[in-house]
Amino acid sequence: MDAGPGTDLGGLGWFIGIWVTMMAAMMLPSVSPMVLAFARVSRERSSRGQAAFVPTWVFLAGYLAAWTVYGLLAYGVFRAVNSVAGDALAWDRAGPYVAGGAIFAAGLYQLTPIKDVCLRHCRTPLHFLLHGWHEGRLGALRMGAEHGLYCVGCCWGLMVVLFSLGVMSLFWMGVIAGVIFAEKVFPSGARLTRVFAVAFVVLGIWVAVAPESVPGLTKPGSAPAMQRMAP
Repeated sequence: MDAGPGTDLGGLGWFIGIWVTMMAAMMLPSVSPMVLAFARVSRERSSRGQAAFVPTWVFLAGYLAAWTVYGLLAYGVFRAVNSVAGDALAWDRAGPYVAGGAIFAAGLYQLTPIKDVCLRHCRTPLHFLLHGWHEGRLGALRMGAEHGLYCVGCCWGLMVVLFSLGVMSLFWMGVIAGVIFAEKVFPSGARLTRVFAVAFVVLGIWVAVAPESVPGLTKPGSAPAMQRMAP
């Protein structure tokens, strides 16, 4: 599965299925405070007779829909770049510089005001629910999509890092999921964005200059680590 940077994304249907599954596994731990808050508010409003109870999965469906749109855009960019650049992005040509540059840029995005605004929204679920509540299933779907869009704004750069290092790499999935969880859930998460920004800038330079020495990075065209270890 892990073919390193530039991993072929396969057919659109296969990619969307894998992408949604991957987003659920990576993002749900960090979005759990918002999901639990939504479930609690929905249950309380229903018990007081203010509105009909709305299942939490409706909110989650809207959330995952926002990430699905992001995945479709990423897939389109991937196909467009491949069709235009061709072999120019091969790992023995410009590949390391492009991957390193993308990671470097993602690190800089960590320092932008947009990142701060989106992260602040993700870290304060009750404010969103109290001031942006919409009734019914369509309202819950809309709320999930709105929260998902803020989450995309907060984390799209981190997903660029994942694409650049190997979108099917379990190692890098775990690293990026850990970064997202720390930023959104840890008390010092907002300050950690600066630490991660420096780490990604350094990692981007490292990938561009000496990719073969980066731990966990599978060189495109080589056998994945687990396959190499097989007898």
